[in-house]
Amino acid sequence: MLKGILRAASVVACTAFVSSAANANDWVQMPLDNTQSWSMRMIESEMVRFPEAWQIDWDEKPQWDYVHGLNLLAITEVYQDTKDPRLLSYVKSYYDMLVQQDGSIKTYDINKFNIDMVNPGKVLFFLYEETGNSKYKKAADLLRTQLTTHPRTEQGGFWHKKRYPDQMWLDGLYMGAPFYAEYIVKYGDMKELDDVFLQFELIEEHLYDEKTGLPLHGWDASKKQKWADKETGLSQHHWSRSLGWYAMAMVDVLEVVPTEHPKTPWLKARFKAFIDATLTYQHNSGTWYQVTDLGSREGNYLEASGTAMLTYAMAKGASLKFLPDEYKAHAEKGFAGLLDQMISVNPDTNVISLEQVCAVAGLGGNPYRDGSFDYYMSEPIRANDAKGVGPFILAAHYLNK
Repeated sequence: MLKGILRAASVVACTAFVSSAANANDWVQMPLDNTQSWSMRMIESEMVRFPEAWQIDWDEKPQWDYVHGLNLLAITEVYQDTKDPRLLSYVKSYYDMLVQQDGSIKTYDINKFNIDMVNPGKVLFFLYEETGNSKYKKAADLLRTQLTTHPRTEQGGFWHKKRYPDQMWLDGLYMGAPFYAEYIVKYGDMKELDDVFLQFELIEEHLYDEKTGLPLHGWDASKKQKWADKETGLSQHHWSRSLGWYAMAMVDVLEVVPTEHPKTPWLKARFKAFIDATLTYQHNSGTWYQVTDLGSREGNYLEASGTAMLTYAMAKGASLKFLPDEYKAHAEKGFAGLLDQMISVNPDTNVISLEQVCAVAGLGGNPYRDGSFDYYMSEPIRANDAKGVGPFILAAHYLNK
């Protein structure tokens, strides 16, 4: 099926995969058990939609991609608590299809210097420790090599992609920093953690809007892009999913870095300040708007992926004591909003769907994305986009901890 399938087609997609999932792969029994946790209900629904893990997000052929890394990391976290062998098999099937015994990765091109492609590497740490197979460690080494030569801004910030010169996007912090931090802690020189913290320091220095207390979607250090302010280099708007990427980056790095590192308290404080600013714009339903601070503007809508990401970050932050205990209530409000506003259930199969997910948004490129309000409203909305599903699983998981 085409990657561009929109919301209206999602129910058809679910129904089409029911027979294949239940009979060919025996992942699940239909109808699904609706008494399970929301994390397991969504995982099993994904297995119905995508019997093979490489099919996630309606991919037509196997490829190394950040959305697979996001969703399979979420499934891995649930596996580590449940030890359900179906989950391990599902995750492992994707990586074994692409990671070769010498550590090379099919479809991955290091020379594109795309920070997104580092993200799937986070699951490699788990697979290496779970199986002892050295190919996973070798693949992680390869991704770490990309960061050694990845192009940077003058101050040392990783470019989002080679084809997006001098640009840092909030998205990129999630794609690179947690993997980088975990690799260093497990296998590297702990002094390199300063470079991980530097990425956040540059975001905190350059991307914030004083009026909202929140970072904007992107920053062009060269100030050459048409979407960039000529004085600051900043994009125009707060996009809730980009805020979600950043929130997840912060909490995931805090989970990995030593508490005694001199910069850890700084990142912890910045994380709380960031979450406090996002709560200013949380809708009374618990959800967040596509353009975060312009909820009253015509055309804006409550969006699922940004909501799920921010909910997960708060739930994990409270669970791991990076946020005060009372922040769990904010996360519970966000999750209640997801269930009330954005989850639908097929009454015949109990397959659940996450509605109201922005399919994609970015800056620049061809056709050119100008970062305007109208641009963010123009991108298609669909159900079960992976960028919403993975964070939904994670949010449900950490709220149960």
